[in-house]
Amino acid sequence: MDLSGGVNPDTRRHLPSVDRLCREVARECPELSEWAVVAAARLVLRSAREEIELLVSRGADPVELKQLAETQWAVRVAAEAAKLMSPHPRKVINGTGVVLHTNLGRSPLAKGAAEAAAQVSVGYSDLELELETGRRGNRLTEVAAKICLLSGAEAATVVNNNAAAVLLALNTLASGREVVVSRGELVEIGGSFRIPAIMERAGVRLVEVGTTNRTHPRDYEQAIGPDTALLLKVHRSNFEQRGYVTEVELETLVEIGHAHDLPVVEDLGAGTLVDLTERGLPRGSHAPDRVRLGADLVCFSGDKLIGGPQAGIILGNESTIAALCQNPLARALRVDKMTIAALDWTLNAMLEGRAEQDIPILKMMFESSEQIEARAGRLYDQIESIATDRIQFAIVQDQVLVGGGSLPGLSFDSWGLTIRSSQRGLSVDRIARMLRVADTPVLARVRDGAVFIDLRTLAEEDLELVASAIKFAVR
Repeated sequence: MDLSGGVNPDTRRHLPSVDRLCREVARECPELSEWAVVAAARLVLRSAREEIELLVSRGADPVELKQLAETQWAVRVAAEAAKLMSPHPRKVINGTGVVLHTNLGRSPLAKGAAEAAAQVSVGYSDLELELETGRRGNRLTEVAAKICLLSGAEAATVVNNNAAAVLLALNTLASGREVVVSRGELVEIGGSFRIPAIMERAGVRLVEVGTTNRTHPRDYEQAIGPDTALLLKVHRSNFEQRGYVTEVELETLVEIGHAHDLPVVEDLGAGTLVDLTERGLPRGSHAPDRVRLGADLVCFSGDKLIGGPQAGIILGNESTIAALCQNPLARALRVDKMTIAALDWTLNAMLEGRAEQDIPILKMMFESSEQIEARAGRLYDQIESIATDRIQFAIVQDQVLVGGGSLPGLSFDSWGLTIRSSQRGLSVDRIARMLRVADTPVLARVRDGAVFIDLRTLAEEDLELVASAIKFAVR
């Protein structure tokens, strides 16, 4: 690249070709697949051209362009190719203490549920076949029956997530008509998905009642008209309202709805099928109770407090559930055989009384603080030898939230390991980043000038991997 006289506007032609880069990477890194190397080379060169154009447009000096010209393109391509070949999603260790971490896949499946999904996926199954008669069957018959046994509901169905459950319910019962909902319940869930947007896609017209902080029974009464199709109640999954607030409880809303011959649908968000109120969970999270209070439909997630695979569970009476299942949208939103197998295993664990022992999310939530402190001590013992005057470890108490858009405000006592550094060039932000790029990535929090690894969300078998990651991060 000639940099002797000003900026060369045709700098891009000095970049290596895709073929040349691919040959060089193949020679130096034969373990990389050809498809990944070719794709990476094209990606890296496209990025380089854009970088050059940006430098030229802002009048870059020759030194900047020289640095770009001397880039080790093959090294960059090899790194990008290795990234493309990496499995996704990959295993990470959750050291945040947030048991339902949306970015980390929410609740982990029980090993038995994962094995059930794997077993049914590698061969044929009786997914939609009645073996006794040889006739076509319904893929959801068995899991729906078990959900009804746990909930006491007349009928149930399952779709691919809770947003789909709400979409299907609204579209089936209120398409082209009005749905009344409190302003204080028009929530936004993760990924910027908003209840009003879901309602619009369902083909219903939103009628807001009350104010942000206060909604009264009369607000619903006054909003009901000839075009009203149903009353909707939405759980505030991600936040709490405190202070001068009022909301209409489900039982009151049911009375209003039934007095006007209108169905009442509750989006519970995160619901349970087993009663965990003695464990500290609010009564409102127990889906069977919501059915008993008279809601015509109750929708909630299968991968939050249930601890199963991603799914949307809908409870209701037989005629309403039948109407949902006959909606053409039900096919578009249906679950696959692996989800059904994992959910079936999870439901069996609940029916057999094994939920708190065998479902990871429940086990993590209700493990005693003493057990977590002991586990923190065992992690500390594995890394104590690398502590120095500049790298210090300590075991401290913590409090963690459930997370995942579930039960805002509910927290658990916990214990964690802190890492503090006064070593030059090794900030806590760098340590946290190095933990994320370890062979098995470890997700931690940075707060109060320390890296914080909470032990509530770490299993015993994770400790050795976490210790290795810490040694890698502070080396």
